Amino acid sequence: MTTAPAQPPQISVVIPAKNEAARIGRAIARIFASVRSACEVIVVVDSADDPTWPEVHAIAAGEPRLRCLVGCYGPGPANAIRYGIDQAGAEIAVVTMADNSDDPRQIDELAALVRHGACVAAAARYAKGGGQIGGPLAKSLLSRLAGRSLRLLARAGTCDATNSYKAYSAAFVREVGIDSREGFAIGIELVAKARRLRRPVAETPTVWLDRDEGESGFRLLAWIPAYLRWYLFCFGRRLTPDQLAARRARLHEQPASTPAPVSDLTAESGPVASGRGQARESATFVAVDPALVPRQADRSDWAAWHVLPVADTMVSSRGAV
Repeated sequence: MTTAPAQPPQISVVIPAKNEAARIGRAIARIFASVRSACEVIVVVDSADDPTWPEVHAIAAGEPRLRCLVGCYGPGPANAIRYGIDQAGAEIAVVTMADNSDDPRQIDELAALVRHGACVAAAARYAKGGGQIGGPLAKSLLSRLAGRSLRLLARAGTCDATNSYKAYSAAFVREVGIDSREGFAIGIELVAKARRLRRPVAETPTVWLDRDEGESGFRLLAWIPAYLRWYLFCFGRRLTPDQLAARRARLHEQPASTPAPVSDLTAESGPVASGRGQARESATFVAVDPALVPRQADRSDWAAWHVLPVADTMVSSRGAV
């Protein structure tokens, strides 16, 4: 039996995984070697039959900061990310991939941007100093076009809204909820919601490397409608939290149903966050009282440089557009 971490995590790193047994061990080792803050790593799989599950379970037997959870919100990366963020023990959640395409040395930097005022901090492939090595050409061109146009035309605060490698304020996610159920559209969804609420978004350059083995689960054609929906949502008048909640309530208006139980298939390192996922999943479908939601943290002088407010427009760690 392993012991609990010595201190509560400051960062929860969420990794959606499917058939990543050959790569997940290296990804986990790189994160723990790179992150200086107290952190936990939450790997979410669709089923305990996934070969990723026993691989992570074996690592977690000797690593109390690691949990492997079987998501109960449904299959697919969007549901895995939603579930992982709901089970996060820290107030900052960083989403990264299991295929070693992201640079884990930037997790602390992304979390610092959130800690100093941003509700979303993006690792930006298309920012100055960033880059993308490998990957499908069509996917690269579309994401680059979407990211740069959103920054220039919608003032979204980042030139890489579609990249999944982002840090989020857990309070912000609880406030606005997550509507995506397929693919990796959560990244652009939360950027779009931040833009419509006129909340700070920050970015820092990153170099993304295409996976060197295995097949990507990214389905470009199938997921374009979801990305397009949130792309268009970025453009529009400012919304209040109440207005956004009302829109979500209409979207999710449906007969009440019994919530799915929280899975007890966890690694030996700890329980599934004492049922926090059930409460948050239910809260996703109701209006949120903004008075009960923690507001944006005060910015320090450090953050005033990295997270630059531009009146009613965007915020960027590298300066305003």
